[in-house]
Formats: sequence, C-alpha cells, structure tokens
Amino acid sequence: MGSERMEMRKRQMSVQQESAAGGTAPAQQGQAGQAAPRGSNACCFCWCCCFLWFPVIIRSEDLDERSRKASYDVKEGTSDCEDCPKPTLEEVRAWGQSFDMLMCCPAGRNSFRQFLRTEFSEENMLFWLACDEFRKETNKSAIEETARVIYEDYISILSPKEVSLDSRVREAINRNMQEPTLHTFDDAQLQIYTLMQRDSYPRYMNSPAYKNLLNALSEQSPES
Repeated sequence: MGSERMEMRKRQMSVQQESAAGGTAPAQQGQAGQAAPRGSNACCFCWCCCFLWFPVIIRSEDLDERSRKASYDVKEGTSDCEDCPKPTLEEVRAWGQSFDMLMCCPAGRNSFRQFLRTEFSEENMLFWLACDEFRKETNKSAIEETARVIYEDYISILSPKEVSLDSRVREAINRNMQEPTLHTFDDAQLQIYTLMQRDSYPRYMNSPAYKNLLNALSEQSPES
C-alpha cells in the first residue's frame, strides 16, 4: 500500500509538472509571436511611412501657403478690363501710329491685353502694369512687401507667369531684392515694354481684333 501510494504521488507530480510546462511554453511563444509583429509594424510605420509621406505633406503645405498668398492686385491689371469709356475712332486710329499712344490709353491697353491673352503672353502686360502701380507706393514696408510679391509672381523661375528677362537684368533684380526700392524693377519694366513694342504690337496692328474694332467704329462715325 505504501509503495502504491508513493507511485501515485509520483505520477500526479509528473502530470502537474508536464501541465505547467506545456501551458507556459505556448503562452511564451504566443507572447513572443505577438511582440515580433508589433515591433516590426512599429518600425515600419515610424520610419518607412514617415519618410515616405513627410515630403508630400511639406509640399502640400507649401502649395496651400502659396495659394493663400494674394497676388499683387494692381488697380488696372487684375480685372479683365480697365475702368474706362469705350474708345473713339480717333483713339483707335492713334493706336496705329505708335505703341506709346496705345499704352497711354486705358482702352488701348485693354484691347492689347486681350490680344496678348490669345498669344499666351498676357503676363507681359500684367507685369508692366504692376510695376507702374508699384512706383506709387510710399510706405517702406509696403514697398518691400509689394516688391516681394511682384518678384514671386513675375521674376521667379518657379512662377507660371514668369516674364522673359535677360540675365543682366535678372541678376540686378536679385541683388536689389535685399533692399528693394521703387526703382528695383525699372530695367525689367523697360525691357518688357520694348519686347511688347517690337514683338507683339506689330501683330496686334495686323490682327482681326484691331481691324474689326477700327472698322466697327468707322461705320458708326458720322464722318463715314
């Protein structure tokens, strides 16, 4: 009896030890198995995903900031037409005499600007008008802010409205932007004025836009 009791106790202890060992091992394996994916996922999210998306976030914020930035709204340059009366026959005829007479007339600038739009070069007129309005600024902080906006809108190579300037004028503007003055864009404005006079103005004089306007006013004139 004593030996049988001893044998039964040994078996019970053996079963308990096996059960304890069997229960502990799967739990440890399960914990280890769970820990590894968490560690792997954390690493992937913290490094791979962050570095993948961070540049996109920066670019989106930059675009949002640029879209929020208001462009320089010159009084004559941002609307489709300047606030001016309909041109007379004499004025339209004078436009054909010289580019200066065309640019001195608000109605002439309107008509010419609409023609430039068809040639995808409207930015030349917008830049010229912006510079013309810029020289009327008197406040120093306003001069600096307006100069910066004009630069970003028409001088920067990143702008879709960049005007065509030679390297000498562009480099001079870059230097002057450290401390902009009312004359920072003088050379650039003159260069764009000359470009419009030599390149676009002759085509405008021969365009249907100008000829149709001239003919329409001629038919309405009492002289005819």
